[in-house]
Amino acid sequence: MKEFYAIDNYPIDADVTTKMMHEFIENEHHGKGWLIINDGQVMGYIILTFVFSFEYKGRIAFLDELFISSKARGMGLGKQALDFIHDEAKALSLKILYLEVEQHNKIAQSLYLSKNFTIHNRGLMKLVVKP
Repeated sequence: MKEFYAIDNYPIDADVTTKMMHEFIENEHHGKGWLIINDGQVMGYIILTFVFSFEYKGRIAFLDELFISSKARGMGLGKQALDFIHDEAKALSLKILYLEVEQHNKIAQSLYLSKNFTIHNRGLMKLVVKP
């Protein structure tokens, strides 16, 4: 995760992230996660988080994180990971998958488009909830 977050200078606190990962793993309703392994080495990971949607009539998911290590890029692991996620989405009876991609990350955008993701016509907005 540190390598992934460093790409766009996102802050990461290892202690907080470790606690969050334990919470995520212990509650199957939060989502699912997988390691991407090639030749016995961890080359990346996938985190899929669940949401219930009335609009889509059931459970949907957010592809929260898909990371391929810089040493493994160009090996087809991203395409394989997206094929895997598509199969898992069907098995989990998910209605739709959402994801975010940085505007500058044209390689990732091309990968997602090649795997039938489409650009959503709605703008993404956020509210940071402060205590």
